[in-house]
Amino acid sequence: MTRVNRITRRRALKVTAGAAGATLPLVHVQTANAAGKLTMGIWDHWVPAANPVLKGLVDAWAAKNKVEVTIDFIPSAGNKMILTQAAEAQARSGHDILAFDQWASHQYGDKLTPVNDVVDALIKQYGPVSKAVDYLGTSDGKWLAVPVAWGSAPLPPCGRISMIKNFTGEDVTEWYPAKDVKTKGAAGWTYEKQLKMAEQCHKAGHPFALGCGSNSTDANQTWGATFGAFGAHLADGKGNITVDSDPIREVLDYVKRFVPYLPRETIAYDDASNNKAFVSGSAALIWNPPSAWAVAKRDAPAIAADTWHFPNPSGKMGRLVPHRPYFWGIWQWAQNKSAAKDLLAFVSQRDVVTKLSVPAAGYDIPPFLSMADLPVWAEIEPPKGTIYNYPVRPHHEAEYYIVGSSAPPDIGVQIWTQYMIPGMVARMVSGQTAKQTIDWAKRELEGLRR
Repeated sequence: MTRVNRITRRRALKVTAGAAGATLPLVHVQTANAAGKLTMGIWDHWVPAANPVLKGLVDAWAAKNKVEVTIDFIPSAGNKMILTQAAEAQARSGHDILAFDQWASHQYGDKLTPVNDVVDALIKQYGPVSKAVDYLGTSDGKWLAVPVAWGSAPLPPCGRISMIKNFTGEDVTEWYPAKDVKTKGAAGWTYEKQLKMAEQCHKAGHPFALGCGSNSTDANQTWGATFGAFGAHLADGKGNITVDSDPIREVLDYVKRFVPYLPRETIAYDDASNNKAFVSGSAALIWNPPSAWAVAKRDAPAIAADTWHFPNPSGKMGRLVPHRPYFWGIWQWAQNKSAAKDLLAFVSQRDVVTKLSVPAAGYDIPPFLSMADLPVWAEIEPPKGTIYNYPVRPHHEAEYYIVGSSAPPDIGVQIWTQYMIPGMVARMVSGQTAKQTIDWAKRELEGLRR
């Protein structure tokens, strides 16, 4: 059977303060025929309806395999997930399976059980994962954790159909209709096109609400993918600092030209600011998963019905879609690794992923490229087809992208966690020159390498 608990910030802090002997309080109900026990700590989905569906599926697996499973749904608010990861790593106890997003599986990789047997079998079954998932999930040929759909979300444009049509003369639903077809409009969707449209919408009083605030993952992904599409990398594959380069100067010139059309409060933006601008009706376009649309569907139905999601602009390095994948890993001290691996293989099956995609409103993106055709993305409305192009599909000629992935993970993670790229954009917004911005970034990167 499956038990469900929720981790509060107070509980997580208590664990952190408990030093090496501390453990997370888990509630079990003894099952007479249980072949073993498993405890899971996973992200508390922002769509509440998803959690009970996952519980029911795990429940059925647990009953069939006679394993007692306890699930803790851990919110991301208040850094509860980060606190839990750190506490369990220090205590070497807690959950058997724990969620790790973005770079966290690398951070704790030396404490995780390699799962090549699970992932290799899944790849044989469903085909390859994206390069982004492979970059964050592997080290020295080892899979550190199992990539999962749950919580994994890219950051594509989310635009107002009528505003873009009225102010720019472009119809994004024709660029990217709800079917697998290449169009002339999609081919012309470049960063220069985005800049021109941003100017047109800004003049009409409805800006493209792209923020560059510190501590904003949206800003990190927005400008990180922009830099990547220009080939503007802060460090190369060997960890050498490459910030003083022509591609960096080129992208900073693009930023400088974009500055007049950004929201006046762009430097103060957090991850909620662009959503609020969109749902309030002030923004013509943001970069965001369908969470903003989902809120509009509840609070501003007319705006939701006028929303369309489509891939990011293309640059000289291609069409890069910033992504934030999730992984579920098994600690080395887990007591029932065999059952843990079986459960992770189970939740990765296409039929399970499909069942979970419906209550999650299509928010979660599976790691396997072959699963970009789940029915939910064609069926969600209003309007029907609004998130059809949310997952990367073959005809998009795009790929998922991890900010900082030009560098080795130990440097890439610092480019991410220190918000280096939105920091550079913020300096351009504040009136600094490209040289001043590059000099600042160079000093910061040199400091990170010491």
